[in-house]
Amino acid sequence: MEPNWLSPSELRAWRAFVDARHQVGVHLDRGLQESGLSGADYEVLALLSDHDGDRMPSQELRNALGWEKSRLSHQLRRMEKDGLISREPNPADARSSVVCLLPVGRATVEKAAPGHVADVRRNFIDLLTPAELDMLATLNERILQHLAANDDSAAEDAP
Repeated sequence: MEPNWLSPSELRAWRAFVDARHQVGVHLDRGLQESGLSGADYEVLALLSDHDGDRMPSQELRNALGWEKSRLSHQLRRMEKDGLISREPNPADARSSVVCLLPVGRATVEKAAPGHVADVRRNFIDLLTPAELDMLATLNERILQHLAANDDSAAEDAP
């Protein structure tokens, strides 16, 4: 069966999305490096700093990030070595841990956040009108809902 190839306008939209997502990430990561953080470091620290008590079960953190277990484990090991986070046994589940934001981690993310937000504004938010931002959010939410529904149905079909 012949693939349903993308039309020129579909390919243009797809490539623009992929390229813009990549380039925004590159620019944001470059800005974070000035604070001594990687994009992954910042994501973890920001999630922990926004969470009640600066701590999250590792499973919840992994789900929020959308990462594989091995990627999270490697990332946390490095951040723990850098003194940004600690891991403690999870009292609710002996097989897992709770990831805790340490004072150095909080200070680091608080120092990086203003520059990061300025970069997000300069390289994304300020380029769009409020109506375009609303439309972009609506479109991306539709994609996310579709993907979540497919993930849910795939999980139900698994043995």
